[in-house]
Amino acid sequence: MQLLTVGEQAPQFTLLDQNAEAVSLAQFQGKKVLVYFYPKALTPGCTTQACSLRDSKTELDELNVVVLGISPDLPKKLQQFVEKKALNFTLLSDPDHQIAEAFGVWGEKKFMGKTYDGIHRISFLLDESGKIIAVFDKFKTSEHHQLIVDFVKGLENGK
Repeated sequence: MQLLTVGEQAPQFTLLDQNAEAVSLAQFQGKKVLVYFYPKALTPGCTTQACSLRDSKTELDELNVVVLGISPDLPKKLQQFVEKKALNFTLLSDPDHQIAEAFGVWGEKKFMGKTYDGIHRISFLLDESGKIIAVFDKFKTSEHHQLIVDFVKGLENGK
């Protein structure tokens, strides 16, 4: 797993969203983009993280931040996630985990004594030109949204 780091340009990608429509990173040029990778829709940790981002949407919009959630789930499952949890941002399907690999978040995981390959819960904040300005890889799912908001506010306040 070769994780992308601050200062690198994010890889360009086009994936299907929860409505099975193509969404490209390039569409968000001129905005900050939070690209957050999560393992599986409708699981407890992923739901906590997504609902916290949902509840922070107004604040993130004011900070000019677009949220893109990426998982290996197919669009139909993503649509269920959006509907059941009233999510108000775009979820993207990466079933062959090519984009996860490009960002360096696909790799070996351990859970309950088993080892397997999967997505690591890591987020990347991109600036208006698509350059990585922050990588968040150690956080509680319930606090993820606040880390993002605080970081962006710090940028705007020159910290």
